[in-house]
Amino acid sequence: MHSGFFRLIALLGFSAMLVAGAQGAPQSGGDFSSNTEAKKLPTEVILVKGAWSSASDSATPVPEGGRVANHVYANQYFGLTYNLPADWIEKYTGPPPSDSGYYVLAQIRPADTFKGTSRGSILIAAQDMFFTLTPAGNALELINFTKDNLSADYKVEQPPTPIAIAGHSFMRFDYGSPVAELHWHVLAIQIRCHMVQFVYTSRDTRLIESVIEGMNTMNLPGEAGAISGTGGGDVPVCIKDYARKENVIEREDPVFAERRFNPVPVRIIIDKEGKVKHIHFLSAFPEQAKAITDALTQWRFRPYLRDGKTVEVETGILFGHAPRRTTPASDAVSE
Repeated sequence: MHSGFFRLIALLGFSAMLVAGAQGAPQSGGDFSSNTEAKKLPTEVILVKGAWSSASDSATPVPEGGRVANHVYANQYFGLTYNLPADWIEKYTGPPPSDSGYYVLAQIRPADTFKGTSRGSILIAAQDMFFTLTPAGNALELINFTKDNLSADYKVEQPPTPIAIAGHSFMRFDYGSPVAELHWHVLAIQIRCHMVQFVYTSRDTRLIESVIEGMNTMNLPGEAGAISGTGGGDVPVCIKDYARKENVIEREDPVFAERRFNPVPVRIIIDKEGKVKHIHFLSAFPEQAKAITDALTQWRFRPYLRDGKTVEVETGILFGHAPRRTTPASDAVSE
């Protein structure tokens, strides 16, 4: 099975849970349980954090750093602001990014004060194009891959189509589940080599369309687009695989005290002199992050020239065990 398909199924399941709507909290325990008799962890238990996202400094924005405040979702890393529809709220924050660079940035749904007869949900997500497991080089290719590998349980209602929103080029992809009577409308754009998605889900397509209209009030960086969105200007230029041998002048390999077999995707920002100025771990154990940080601070890169001037570069490096990449179903080899 494809990792992208598993993420799609998770997205569908979450959306269906929200839209099915307000049937009460689960009774068997867990974070959202209303069962007061559910078993609790004993007080003497020590919880140890596993692989997690982290960064070498707190001043440089990271993709997962966006927040909802005053009814606006704002993300400094992506340079976007999105006004939530009236009477819609963020109730739960998303999990940390996956080791393939998938982010749940915000999960929006109608508040208890919502007066509409139909309900829905908005998922704001991002896929890092440096670490995606699918064979796609930009947001357009990734949306087309999703359409081509959609499960037979879902029906394409509108194939990927370019549309203009807030003065920028988005790709729109609509599909639905005849059995569940649910519809998904995906609006995707590329920013800093990430595919940023707004996924609208509801049984009522009119509700979705009315909410999508509100996207025209968004603020987006000038470089954002369906096939552009590679940084530059006020942010570093993002270049996939810039850490190739011909670009690295000095390097030091990290020394790990403990052997682990997880992939460790790392985004770094290289300054104009070729030094690593910022390190962002999408998923790493604390000791891995320390060892890689100690090594990367000793790396020196060949400065990158654009229009005859040196500019900052953002790139990705994968340490540890590489995950299995997704291949189209028609090319898959039976095992």
